[in-house]
Amino acid sequence: MFFRTTALILCFLAFFVPALASTILVPMDEAQKDHLKSYGIAYWVLGQNVPVDWLLNYRGGSFAFNHMPQLENELIVRGVSYTVISDAQYNGILTEIGAPEANMDIMKLEKVPKVAVYSPKSKMPWDDAVTLVLTYAEIPYDVIYDKEIVQEQLPKYDWLHLHHEDFTGQYGKFYASYRHYPWYQEQQRESEESAKELGFAKVSQLKMAVVNKIKDFTAGGGFLFAMCSATDTYDIALAAEDVDIVEAMFDGDATDPNAQSKLDYSKTFAFQDFRISRNPLEYEYSDIDMQPQERPVSEANDYFQLFTFSAKWDPIPTMLTQNHVKTIKGFMGQTTAFRKSLVKPEVVVMGENKELGEIRYMHGTYARGTWTFYGGHDPEDYQHLVGEDPTDLALFPNSPGYRLILNNILFPAAKKKKQKT
Repeated sequence: MFFRTTALILCFLAFFVPALASTILVPMDEAQKDHLKSYGIAYWVLGQNVPVDWLLNYRGGSFAFNHMPQLENELIVRGVSYTVISDAQYNGILTEIGAPEANMDIMKLEKVPKVAVYSPKSKMPWDDAVTLVLTYAEIPYDVIYDKEIVQEQLPKYDWLHLHHEDFTGQYGKFYASYRHYPWYQEQQRESEESAKELGFAKVSQLKMAVVNKIKDFTAGGGFLFAMCSATDTYDIALAAEDVDIVEAMFDGDATDPNAQSKLDYSKTFAFQDFRISRNPLEYEYSDIDMQPQERPVSEANDYFQLFTFSAKWDPIPTMLTQNHVKTIKGFMGQTTAFRKSLVKPEVVVMGENKELGEIRYMHGTYARGTWTFYGGHDPEDYQHLVGEDPTDLALFPNSPGYRLILNNILFPAAKKKKQKT
């Protein structure tokens, strides 16, 4: 009798428990009240050893994972919109996504990316959009700088962001406007002391060593993300290896008069045929960045369009462009927009203003790794000036511009698929 009863109970459980199983769906369309914290939830769930489905092009790039009480509690605490659906309902969504005619796909997220932000330890009079959004989304990261990179600590990380940086060793070309300011003088002093401590005669030589370490990190399979001046100055430094492009007020000696002709564009990630700015008093590094007089736009009408990619055939750019809108508000920076004519043809353009001939968001591969460059400084502060207060992201929880940054954070978590094109 006991065994018969036990068998009946087991049959009952086998029949009913699957029917009771459920899935948490985190929508990423207009129904989501906090898009930015939703990425933090996906990151946190992965940290609980629970896989996450990233539903590419489904309701703005929604997330889904198995329902567990502790996961639902975290969603409530963080104020993220979600629904609990039956597995039968979720299977219906998967069928819809899997239809050959549907430009949608499922990307399995399986690991927690270890994130590093390249940033000086001292306080700079500007903030960084990536650190702001990582903090708001509650995604942990380590801050590293030249010393850690020279001492080979980069391999500990999966993803590296380059803070607003000048890799040419010209201190952001702030000399004309800010050379008498205490923060500028402190930055120069710290940089020179660091270069000497690490065995380099010049700051530009230290930065070149850092640039090559980052290049090796990317080649080995790392994920590199850069914004603002960390994009073009990185490529300029690569092209100018062993060429002195730094004037005496920055490093004590004059530039190579033939520097322009000695640039090697084959070493760069994104740009070619650019001309460097030889004027140390000019707040610009090269003609890569579109100039204000070439951009007849203002805050009211400055926008760029995201490209739509095939989710099933081009999953990488599809992941990086997930959003609830396709038109993104433009925003300025020391490097605002990349001149399209100077971008290498193999680069994948993901966001541009076609009429102005400028690219705002792009991606490429280098050896086993990938890089993404994003123009501008702060997606929710159109003209972020030196000394301004940081943006309060609690006021912009649905920011499409900041979503593009967080797409890149989750990208390394994806289970690798063979790209079909």
